[in-house]
Amino acid sequence: MARRRALKWFAGAGTAAMVAGCGGSDAASGSVAVVSSATTSATPTPTPTATATPTPTASSTTTACIADPVETAGPYPGDGTNTASGATSNVLNVSGVVRSDIRPSFISATTVATGVLLKITLTLVDVNATCAPLAGYAVYLWHCDRQGLYSLYTAAAESYLRGVQVTDANGQVTFTTIFPGCYDGRWPHMHFEVFSSLSNALSGRYAVLTSQLAMPSAVCSTVYADATTYPSSAGKFARISLSSDGIFGDNTAAQVAQQTPAFSGNVAAGYTATALIGIAR
Repeated sequence: MARRRALKWFAGAGTAAMVAGCGGSDAASGSVAVVSSATTSATPTPTPTATATPTPTASSTTTACIADPVETAGPYPGDGTNTASGATSNVLNVSGVVRSDIRPSFISATTVATGVLLKITLTLVDVNATCAPLAGYAVYLWHCDRQGLYSLYTAAAESYLRGVQVTDANGQVTFTTIFPGCYDGRWPHMHFEVFSSLSNALSGRYAVLTSQLAMPSAVCSTVYADATTYPSSAGKFARISLSSDGIFGDNTAAQVAQQTPAFSGNVAAGYTATALIGIAR
């Protein structure tokens, strides 16, 4: 807990260079892209199939939920809390950030992130109210590309794989994205921040939770077997474990289980995933 508080303080102070919770040795710094918009579509890259067992989405009758642990936003949040090459990186105040398909860049570039298709649904629940769904909350989701690079930072010209959605009456948001790559020093993961309203999210302030999602080991192994689409992930994944990861390694088994989305589908057709996000209001 002391480590998490320290990381959160450093991130809020705008000193991304001092936060290594999300960084790997292969990441390089870059400048920030600014202004313009475009959207296109991408198709999944066929590779051998693999499946994992899904779990049902949450509802107001769910009782088996816990509060997700607070994790660092890392050095690449793009939420206005840090800088890259001396410029503040804040995608939240750019028109177009509220979107469900986060694969295209939407600021100065029009690049579409390629990789294995993934549609992930996050369900926000109130752990202090019998796991009732939280409607009207905003979720900012971001993660690295198939090469382990982050838009606005190590892929400085891009703004892909970042977006905001508002939860519906069931407390749910769905993002269309790609399966993230693996980079040195970190278990494959996604970042997210939860805000009590869209206006708070777009201001980049007052997040009620900052945390991360751990990708399932079996799915990682299957996806990374395609060295053409994910050229360096397999070797880097072989050198990391959940227990040695600096973020997930000190969480309880119950916390890690909730932080790990349930997957179904395959590489060729794409995956769908669900995860429960517990908020202690």
